[in-house]
Amino acid sequence: MHHRTVEELMTRDVVRARRDMPFKEVVKLLADNGVTAVPVVDELDRPMGVVSEADLLRKSSAQADPSGLTPVPHLEAWERAKAEGTRAEELMSAPAVCARPEWTVVEAARLMAVQNVKRLPVVDETDRMQGIVSRGDLLRIFLRRDDAILDEITGDVLRGTLGPVASDVTVEVREGRVSLGGSVEVRTLIPVIERLCRSVDGVVSVAEHIAYRADGSRGSATGM
Repeated sequence: MHHRTVEELMTRDVVRARRDMPFKEVVKLLADNGVTAVPVVDELDRPMGVVSEADLLRKSSAQADPSGLTPVPHLEAWERAKAEGTRAEELMSAPAVCARPEWTVVEAARLMAVQNVKRLPVVDETDRMQGIVSRGDLLRIFLRRDDAILDEITGDVLRGTLGPVASDVTVEVREGRVSLGGSVEVRTLIPVIERLCRSVDGVVSVAEHIAYRADGSRGSATGM
């Protein structure tokens, strides 16, 4: 099976902010490019962090309400430093959480979930910027056509990986939802087939209705 990599999905033309870029220029950079965040890079084009609209809004939220009706929120020291920052390196969230080009969608998605970030700068072995991958980029695998998913399951998974033992398994794919039918010789093959199908890029769910002729662990005839 071919799993789509970060390199295949990432945006290569990345809008960057210099570490010394002034506050107003960062705001303009976001507005002019229609983005909500940009990586901040050093002189060697290595990501140091990411500055987002949320980071910039601390400047406003930390100010006193002119009407005096809303109290100034309590800020931790690091939040206060950000609110008072004037350059990208003072405003950014750091360190940068980065991905590698060869990573799979699963690896990138798991890192995003664990770190609670919406995008990952992509770096090479020298930590230099190669691109950026977002949640939206990773979701593009679910735009795969049903016939492409079907071809991969029947060709790479059933015939290529499992061979004759899965020759009587049937597959249907609708809107990314896979339905497995037919039969196999032993029950222990069923979870293997299901797991392999779930790992195919673009699969939303797998429903299994496979019959079996024998229980693989005991050799008893059942399931038919």
